[in-house]
Amino acid sequence: MLDGKTIGFIGGGNMAEAIIKGLLSGGLPAASIMVAEPLPSRRDFLSGEYGVELHDNSLEVAQRADVIILAIKPQMAASVLTELETAISCDTLIISIMAGISTDFIEKTLTNGVRVVRVMPNTPALIQAAATAICTGRKATPQDLEISREIFSLVGTVATIPEKQMDAVTGLSGSGPAYVFTFIEALADAGVKNGLPRDIAAQLAVQTVVGAAGMAAQTGEHPALLREKVTSPGGTTIAALHTLENGRFRGLIMDAVDSACRRSKELSGK
Repeated sequence: MLDGKTIGFIGGGNMAEAIIKGLLSGGLPAASIMVAEPLPSRRDFLSGEYGVELHDNSLEVAQRADVIILAIKPQMAASVLTELETAISCDTLIISIMAGISTDFIEKTLTNGVRVVRVMPNTPALIQAAATAICTGRKATPQDLEISREIFSLVGTVATIPEKQMDAVTGLSGSGPAYVFTFIEALADAGVKNGLPRDIAAQLAVQTVVGAAGMAAQTGEHPALLREKVTSPGGTTIAALHTLENGRFRGLIMDAVDSACRRSKELSGK
């Protein structure tokens, strides 16, 4: 579905770069990709690294692209959308990866009847391992959804959800990598505390998380069942799990997701 289409990015940050890498790896020619990015150093990097077309002016990208991906900070949404309104045709598909910004807000700001798809990827898109959720606005067509799924399938897995669940996605998978990175750091620090060299502790911590996640993905078993297989009666693991339970480990993770969900709602003005 992407054949012959021009993809325009408004914003050239890390997530835009990840999607560009996915598009190129999926066979889309660099000549079909345009990026509007205000920072000269970032424009130079993206042009040199990927061979895509760079602009400092968002209007030119908006006027020429068949699909526009809004890859800007949510705090910039109102000003950028207002600036782009006259440049965007009603035939243009708008894909937004802005956290907390609803399809309704975009549709009301771009008043010419645009079709909007809202997407929440996460940073593992940089290594084509993202967890992405997608929902559609009122005017988006089944073809628009398929185009969006095709784009984001190139950087990981994709789930289609109703928009009312998007704040939960933001709190779980959108912010989730930060929780995992914090856990990896703490696990490595614990290894150092107990006598391991820093490099060995970090290596073991990272591979432990990679391996455990891989087991969960490949076996499809419930995490509780996988945990039971590691937990021998009277052993070291159950002693450690007891400590985690005393510290409200699972409750704290749930609280963290709740906090991120609340912030997502605040950004959308709910």
